[in-house]
Amino acid sequence: MPGELRTACYDTELQVEAYRFQGVMHSFPNHFHDHYVFGYIENSPRRMLCNNIEYSIQPGDLLIFNPGDVHSCEEVDGKPLDYRSINIKPDRMMSIMNDIAGRALLPSFTQNVLSGSELAPALRELHEMILKGEPDFIKEEWFFFFISQLLQDYSNSPEEHEQTGKKGPSEFEVVCDYMEANYASKITLSQLSDLAGLSKYHFLRSFTRHKGLSPYNYLETIRIGNAKKLLELGVAPVDAAHLTGFSDQSHLTHFFKRMIGLTPRQYMRIYQQETVTETPVSGER
Repeated sequence: MPGELRTACYDTELQVEAYRFQGVMHSFPNHFHDHYVFGYIENSPRRMLCNNIEYSIQPGDLLIFNPGDVHSCEEVDGKPLDYRSINIKPDRMMSIMNDIAGRALLPSFTQNVLSGSELAPALRELHEMILKGEPDFIKEEWFFFFISQLLQDYSNSPEEHEQTGKKGPSEFEVVCDYMEANYASKITLSQLSDLAGLSKYHFLRSFTRHKGLSPYNYLETIRIGNAKKLLELGVAPVDAAHLTGFSDQSHLTHFFKRMIGLTPRQYMRIYQQETVTETPVSGER
């Protein structure tokens, strides 16, 4: 839409992604990420559902998503999204944990929304430093301050995370493992319901209730995560689509834009050491 601005970059020093969406009319469907997301609502209320809990998000709120947290959000009263986020992959988070706590284990953050948090301005400042290419010293200092404070105040210890990690019925874990291993192949509802030992109808209802999204959307989210890895390596979107089970590039672009907020080509460019700042381009893939 006219007036939309989407900015994204990859900081090679911090090894994080930074996104900035301004004036964007975009409702994100139920999905999850394979990385941590730390977001800041700049100037736009939103309705959000995360792990089956409803939230009313206000400007100044800090959002935290662990890998696998299922969430969706939409605008309120037709007001566009004005949002910043920093995304950290699990391997980078393990490195950070090793620096901070001396253990390369993954944390689990216990709250998805920190209303009016005093750490929200710190995230905003850090985000600005990344987008402006501030000197590494001050930026890295700010980064470790922000993450260490979040870990101290809002995370389980790694041991608690291992003990309370999300576990579901074993039949659903088998199904999820199957989709993780075979996402590039054609997968049918019959195959998945047979693995779960349920009729198609009961499988659809039970899986969706337990996971927070349908089996098809769960599979497409897995495919998007793997397409991102290929795009980061410079694989062309048309090839990434073929290698991750999408029927064609348009199919990939449709789901990618809905879940990530960028086109596959825009996402690929941030790993080519470009800061992408664009308004929508008709038909871009």
